[in-house]
Amino acid sequence: MSFSTVVSAATEGLAVEFVHVEADVSNGLPVFHMVGYLASEVKEAGERVRTAIKNSGFDFPAKRTVINLSPATMRKRGASFDLPIAVAVLTALGELSGSRIQNTLIIGEMGLDGSVRKVPGILPIVAEAKEREVRRCIVPEENKAEAALVSEMQVIGVKDLKETIEFLKSGSKPQKVQQTGSVQERETEESFPDFGDLCGQKNVRRAAEIAVAGGHNLLLIGPPGSGKTMTAGCIAGILPPMSTEESMEVTKIYSVMGMVNEKQPLIRKRPFRNVHHTATRAALIGGGMIPRPGEISLAHQGVLFLDELPEFKKGVLEVLRQPLEQHCIRITRNYGTYTFPADFMLVAAMNPCPCGCYPNLERCTCTPAQIQAYLGKISQPFLDRIDLCVEAGRVDYENLTEQKKGEASAEIRMRVCRVRNLQKERYEGKKIRRNTQLEGELLKKYCALGTKEEAMMRQAFERFSLTARSYHRILRVARTIADLDGREKISEEHLSEALGYRMVDKKYWGR
Repeated sequence: MSFSTVVSAATEGLAVEFVHVEADVSNGLPVFHMVGYLASEVKEAGERVRTAIKNSGFDFPAKRTVINLSPATMRKRGASFDLPIAVAVLTALGELSGSRIQNTLIIGEMGLDGSVRKVPGILPIVAEAKEREVRRCIVPEENKAEAALVSEMQVIGVKDLKETIEFLKSGSKPQKVQQTGSVQERETEESFPDFGDLCGQKNVRRAAEIAVAGGHNLLLIGPPGSGKTMTAGCIAGILPPMSTEESMEVTKIYSVMGMVNEKQPLIRKRPFRNVHHTATRAALIGGGMIPRPGEISLAHQGVLFLDELPEFKKGVLEVLRQPLEQHCIRITRNYGTYTFPADFMLVAAMNPCPCGCYPNLERCTCTPAQIQAYLGKISQPFLDRIDLCVEAGRVDYENLTEQKKGEASAEIRMRVCRVRNLQKERYEGKKIRRNTQLEGELLKKYCALGTKEEAMMRQAFERFSLTARSYHRILRVARTIADLDGREKISEEHLSEALGYRMVDKKYWGR
């Protein structure tokens, strides 16, 4: 047999594209020619594959070898095509029967000695292979546990080219891979600050609980040392566990980025991404010449924390407006559009002025112009997308020396999980999971107001010049507060508290 085809795959953003590796070996000038719209690292595979085949003990006669990676319209990047190219060449040389590679996806990078090395993006590739009814996948040994997260798929982990060919020849059933994504899997312990150690700040603690319970965006304003950053760390400790579906969504993103743990690949804890204020727009939303997910996608189903919010460039903050509404980011290039998920909870912290002491005029050393310029870095459209804005006051000496601890994170997390489960049952069969996702008819249905509540909201809307977006966000927050209170209907008390979290930004921005 002088011609063979091996199925492989590559990731384009988070999407998976199947690639057919075709090999033709015939008499002629001894060349190794590769075509198919290849990046430089793929073109270099020719030298790696030829050397690896020889060093693995196989004969490579001096013949004309042509490799085509189709479809030709798709740019091929990375070193993950090394192993399928080698298998295709050896099949074309008659080392393997073509029937042995049918309905099999092969992927992996190779060293010059024939060893197979791990590659990123294995989980989404194997998941897509299952959707296309591929029967088995041959992957690097180091990627085996990650690939095994996809149920009902035969996963074969190989260490080198020789082992790959021996398996394809014998067809012997490999040792069963333990499903590392099982419920009994031991989670890696992580240490987060505890709300019990947060001195004072009862209002901040309450706002954080509401925010996590409904998945709302939270802004903390206060002087330096008031516990804003610690509060964000405490929030990471009260996040509810992810469902299996959510875990797979997050793990696929981290797989493409090459950030999964080899031994425990399934990510079970919600991400908490703390982004430094020097981050660029591309680092935050993703992009580059080869579009890759950014921090907002790495925070999918978790928390994106922006400390020292006004220190971020205004243009960087403004690009968050669309993802905060649509829960995804679309990056357009000349050769296509890439969509990355970005369903995250935004937590931000900031000082009220450059010195951090405003509105305490006795301590504040900033001029009115400096304060206005500092606060002016946060636009009204961005503030409209914040559900709760809470002030963290200066911590008193009595609070610091108080022996009695506050409520622990474990107790708060129990209430959060109860409310999240309530929302899950309420929205079962719908395309939403949390109160913050309520829109349209669902918002009217589950945030219906009585006569008194309607009058209260009308008065607040006119008095505080609320926008339609901020009005709806107040209703969603009130829905979460009612859930925490165990109430079916939203009352004036719930609306009053929700409105209170909108008044802090009015105090500082006055608009």
